[in-house]
Amino acid sequence: MTRTTIQTDRAPQAIGPYSQAVRAGNTVWLSGQIPLVPATGELVEGDIGVQIRQVFENLKGLSEASGGSLQHVVKLTIFLTDMAHFGLVNELMQEYFKEPYPARAAVGVASLPKGVPVEMEAILVLGDG
Repeated sequence: MTRTTIQTDRAPQAIGPYSQAVRAGNTVWLSGQIPLVPATGELVEGDIGVQIRQVFENLKGLSEASGGSLQHVVKLTIFLTDMAHFGLVNELMQEYFKEPYPARAAVGVASLPKGVPVEMEAILVLGDG
């Protein structure tokens, strides 16, 4: 099966030896996104709500660069350093996703890259299959 890497300036550049996203067939795996501003590569300034929104915007940019949208996400994994932010993630997620919502996992972790409080990764399925 042919693998295609997805590269876009609508999401932060990789900060390690990985691709922003990889497509194989109709499936696209989006690498974990943290609240980096794509244009600068710097962390977005603001509270946890601003940071969560930036992560969703990064996922949106990658989804669209892959030929889809957030509505093509079938699985979303959320990593939080403080599970007290889980309710806010749920609230903001409803601004970016419509029913049927993707399958999802939320995982509490000790730390994330660059000391951020949130990271998300996603799997998309494009087309009918």
